[in-house]
Amino acid sequence: MPRRLIILGSTGSIGTQAVEVVNHLNVLHRRGEFPFEYRVVGLAAGRNAALAFEQATSLGVRHIALADRGGAGVSAPEDTVIFSGSNAAETLVREVECDLVLAAIVGVAGLPATLAAVELGRDVALANKETLVAAGGLIIPTAMKSGSKLLPVDSEHAGVWRCLLGAMDRTTSFSPPLRCGPEVARITLTASGGPFRTWTREAIQSATPAQTLRHPTWVMGPKVTVDSASLMNKALELIEAHWLFGIGADRLNAVIHPQSIVHALVEQADGSVIAHLAAPDMRSPIHAALAWPHHAPSCAARLTINQLSRLEFEEIDTRRFPAIGCALEIIRRSGRGGTVLNAANEALVQAYLQNRISFGMAQSLVTEALECIPEGPQDNLEQVLECNDRTRAWVMARIR
Repeated sequence: MPRRLIILGSTGSIGTQAVEVVNHLNVLHRRGEFPFEYRVVGLAAGRNAALAFEQATSLGVRHIALADRGGAGVSAPEDTVIFSGSNAAETLVREVECDLVLAAIVGVAGLPATLAAVELGRDVALANKETLVAAGGLIIPTAMKSGSKLLPVDSEHAGVWRCLLGAMDRTTSFSPPLRCGPEVARITLTASGGPFRTWTREAIQSATPAQTLRHPTWVMGPKVTVDSASLMNKALELIEAHWLFGIGADRLNAVIHPQSIVHALVEQADGSVIAHLAAPDMRSPIHAALAWPHHAPSCAARLTINQLSRLEFEEIDTRRFPAIGCALEIIRRSGRGGTVLNAANEALVQAYLQNRISFGMAQSLVTEALECIPEGPQDNLEQVLECNDRTRAWVMARIR
């Protein structure tokens, strides 16, 4: 029986690579090398209707969600049901039966649809780190109640997951959070360091968007690339790791690793360290989540022995990259600071890419927002979105 899949964010970087992985796994299935076939039953996109329709035609998808029908001149495939509007992705998840949802809509915009999938007890391959950053206190209890499994797709969290499961039966249920007991001394996530790894603090403060978007290792969308340059992406990933693996700030760490080959390290209580190594290719963690609980040949790039000849690690200078300290403090406080951090950062990245503020101002206003905006309960989606909207309004008022 085919495994039914909905891809949220199908036209973005993760979504397009996920389509490639699905096609690869289905080829393996036809050869008898993979136990089940994937059938994509739904696609959700923002405004790139042309690509979404092209994907739907090639995959035989009948249900599409578009947040913005800007491509009104593009003809939809015949017999296609189209949901449109800001809640289109959530409607798609609630209306179309599936077994797995790949959540790859960037930012808090992906939260309602992801939460809907979790509430319905569907497994979620989570590529949207903002979901747990903004609403981990809501998502995790809901997943534990519904039985939804969260399969990490961020390369670092996928690496941690595989390190933790390395000594366990591969079919072990991944019911979040996967509580790390005293046998795990520390989890370390790696960061490439982005384009400003060797820059001075002063130079970073005045970096232009063009300079920021030149990432040395990864090819990503503009928002994620800006986050990588400020190491905000690593700050968000630390908070995500806290929720996914049930681990506190005292056992979480991040280091710079320019080669982006070691994605995560898990130090055990006896002093031994398990590391996950893979080529810097997002098809690898996507494949791991879609193939789980099975092993199968991947279409991702492979490491060569020459790539392992030089692996460098550096401590993160939190004066140049203050986001890391903010994240660890949020984890310690166990409040909804993650909602404020994520909302402020989303608004500031957008303003920065529009040349309305400097890179340095974006960094300083994130810290100020955490100090000025009061925390509150995170018991439902409305409370999370209210805090998100209030934070964005505060940011907009500061930069006008």
